[in-house]
Amino acid sequence: MQAKELVQRLKAKKSPPVVDVRSGAEFESGHIPGAIHAPGWKIAINIAQLPKDKSTELVITCEHGPRAQMAQGLLSAYGYHNVALLEGHMSGWRRAGLPLEK
Repeated sequence: MQAKELVQRLKAKKSPPVVDVRSGAEFESGHIPGAIHAPGWKIAINIAQLPKDKSTELVITCEHGPRAQMAQGLLSAYGYHNVALLEGHMSGWRRAGLPLEK
C-alpha cells in the first residue's frame, strides 16, 4: 500500500490495522498512529496480538522491508490472505514527514 493512501485512510478513520514488526526500541522511537506492535519473533511463534478474522486487511511495515516481507510470508502461512506491505516502509514514511506517534 502506498503511504499516501494509508495517510488518507487514517484521516478518514478507515485504515486497515497497521502491523509494525520492528523491535520495541524502534517502535517506541516513533510509529504510524494506531499501529499494532508485533515484532517478527512474536509473529514467528504465533503469539502476536492480531485480528482474529484472517480476512481482515492488514498493512505490514518495518524499517526497510526484509522483516515486513518475512512477516507477510508467515501471516500468509497462518491463513491471513489480505496482507499488504507499506511502500517505502518506515524509513520512507519518516522521510516524507508523515505523522508519527510515540
